[in-house]
Amino acid sequence: MTTHNSGNAGPSHKAVETGVTVLITLFGALVIFGSVKAGTGWGSEGPRAGFFPFYIGLCIVGASLINLWNNWREAEGLFAEWQQLRQVLSVLIPTTIYAAAIPFIGLYVASIIFIATFMRWLGKYNWAMVAGVSIGVPVLAYLLFERWFLVPLPKGPIENLIGL
Repeated sequence: MTTHNSGNAGPSHKAVETGVTVLITLFGALVIFGSVKAGTGWGSEGPRAGFFPFYIGLCIVGASLINLWNNWREAEGLFAEWQQLRQVLSVLIPTTIYAAAIPFIGLYVASIIFIATFMRWLGKYNWAMVAGVSIGVPVLAYLLFERWFLVPLPKGPIENLIGL
């Protein structure tokens, strides 16, 4: 995977580093803000609820500012080409949707859809292979975790309907 001098366009290393650093700085500021609301002083029983988070937030903001300074002094070149970022997003977006769907449709149905989508879309497998693996893996997970180890996994309306 080349990221320097490849001739293709993409976001610069400096822009990506700056964006991530700004997000982390905002997170640290949010921690500080919440800590101040909870109280950062010393109470009669000891430190108040926001005492330690306040200083952790200060450390996060301070470290982020140091990272921002170092980034602006040293970062050069291309972070990644747009095609490389599209490949990452082609996995990240469906995985995020899968994780978000689990509380609503259950682990097993979400896994069947997720595995089938990836096998057919990215792997270009035939439908027989897609059906066998996408149904077989959740069935094996059910047998292993719920029946053998007695660990309940998230279920949705379909699993509840068939009594799993």
